Amino acid sequence: MSAPSNRRSIFLGRMSLPERNYLADALRAETVGGILLLAAAVAALIWANTLGRSYEAVRGFHLGPSALGLDLSVQHWAANGLLAVFFFVAGIELKRELVAGELRDPRTAALPVIAAICGMAMPAVVYFAVNSLGGGSLQGWAVPTATDIAFALAVLAVIGTSLPAALRAFLLTLAVVDDLFAILIIAVFFTSTINFLALGLSVAGLLLFYVLLRKGVRGWYVHVPLAVVIWALMENSGVHATIAGVAMGLMLRCTRREGETHSPGEHIEHLVRPLSAGLAVPLFALFSAGVSLSGGAIHEVFTRPETLGVVLGLVVGKTLGIFGGTWCAARFTKAQLNPDLKWPDVFAVASLAGIGFTVSLLIGELAFAENPVLTDEIKASVLIGSLLAAVFAGILLKVRNAKYKALCEDEERDEDQDGIPDIYERDQPAFHLRMAAIHEAKAAEHRRLAELASGTHAEDDDPA
Repeated sequence: MSAPSNRRSIFLGRMSLPERNYLADALRAETVGGILLLAAAVAALIWANTLGRSYEAVRGFHLGPSALGLDLSVQHWAANGLLAVFFFVAGIELKRELVAGELRDPRTAALPVIAAICGMAMPAVVYFAVNSLGGGSLQGWAVPTATDIAFALAVLAVIGTSLPAALRAFLLTLAVVDDLFAILIIAVFFTSTINFLALGLSVAGLLLFYVLLRKGVRGWYVHVPLAVVIWALMENSGVHATIAGVAMGLMLRCTRREGETHSPGEHIEHLVRPLSAGLAVPLFALFSAGVSLSGGAIHEVFTRPETLGVVLGLVVGKTLGIFGGTWCAARFTKAQLNPDLKWPDVFAVASLAGIGFTVSLLIGELAFAENPVLTDEIKASVLIGSLLAAVFAGILLKVRNAKYKALCEDEERDEDQDGIPDIYERDQPAFHLRMAAIHEAKAAEHRRLAELASGTHAEDDDPA
C-alpha cells in the first residue's frame, strides 16, 4: 500500500518542455510589444510637452456615427475600441491558463492567484492610507492595482537580464490573473448608468458568437462583423466596452483535439497578438500618456495625496503585496521554493509588477473622468511610479543577473544539437533506461575482463 503523499511541491521549478516553448513565444511577442509601448509613451510625452495644443486637438477630435452612439474622440476610440483588442487577447490567455497552463491545477494555481490578489490589495491599502491621512480623494484606489506585463517584459529586454523560464512564467501568470481582477474592477466599480436594452442585445450577440464557435462556423467575415456589433452594443450599454473583448476571448476553445497542431484559441491569438501589441496598445499609449511633466507638475505628484498614493502604491504596495503573498503561500502551504533560486530573486520579479502603465492609465481616466486636471496629474503619477518601479527592479535584477544567467544557460544547453535542451532529455524515462543499459553493459564488460584476467592468472600459476 502506498503511503500518502505529503511531499512539498516545488514552487518555480522547471516547466514542461511544451509549456516552456509556448511561454518563450509568448514572451518574445510581449517583449517586442513592450518596446513599442515604451516608444509610444516617450513620443506622447515629447509631443504633449512641445506641441501641446496640437496634441490636445488630435486626441480630442471626434469621429464616428452619432446616430449609433459612437461619435467618440480619438482618445476614447483608443481607450474603449483599441484596448478591446488587447483585452480580447488577455481573455484568450486567461482561458488557456485555465485549461492548459499554470491555472489548470488548483494546487499550482493557488500561489500565483494569492500573489496577484495580495499584489492588488496592498497598493489599494497604501493608496487608502495615504489619502486618509492627507485628506485626498479615495476614488482612485484602483489606479495602482494593475500590472502592465508588456512594459515589464520590455524592461527585462532593455536591461538585458536573463530570467529562468519558471520566473518568467510566474510573472506572466500573475499578470494574467491581475488582468482578470482589473477587468472585474472596471466592470463593477466604473459602471454608473446601464442601458439594459443595449446590454441585453450585447449578451445575445455573445451567445450567438458562442454558438457559432461551438458549431464550427469559421471565417473572419462572420466573426469580425459580429464582434464589432457586440462591442458597439456594449459601448452603448454603459458597461466598459473592453468587457466584450474579454468575454469573446474566454469563449474560444484552447484545448487541442486529435490531429490539431494548435487549438482555435492559440491560432487566433497568434493572428491577433501582433495587432494588439504592435498597434492597439501603442496607439492607446500615444493618446493617453501625453501629460505635462514640468517641474511644478512633478512637485504636485509627490505632494498631492492622490498622486503620491498612486506612486507609493505602485512602487511599494505592489512589491510588498506580491512578495508577501508569495512568501505566505509558500510558508503555509506545501509549496517549496526551487532550491536553485533565492527569495531575493522573487522579490526582484515582484518589483517588476509595479509597472502599471496601460490598465492603470485606463482606470485613472475612468476614476477621475469629471476632473481633467486631476486626471492628467494621476497619469503623471502612473508614469513616474512605473518609471521608479522599473529602475528599482532593474537594479535588483542586475544584482542577481549572474545567477539568472547561469540558470538560463543550463536550461538552454543542447550539446547534441537535436533541438531539445539536454536538461529535458535527462529527465526522460527513455534516457534513464538507455543510461541504465549502458551502465549495465559496462559493468558486464568489466566483469568479463576481470574473469579473463583471473583465469589467465590461474593458468600462469598452475604447476603443470
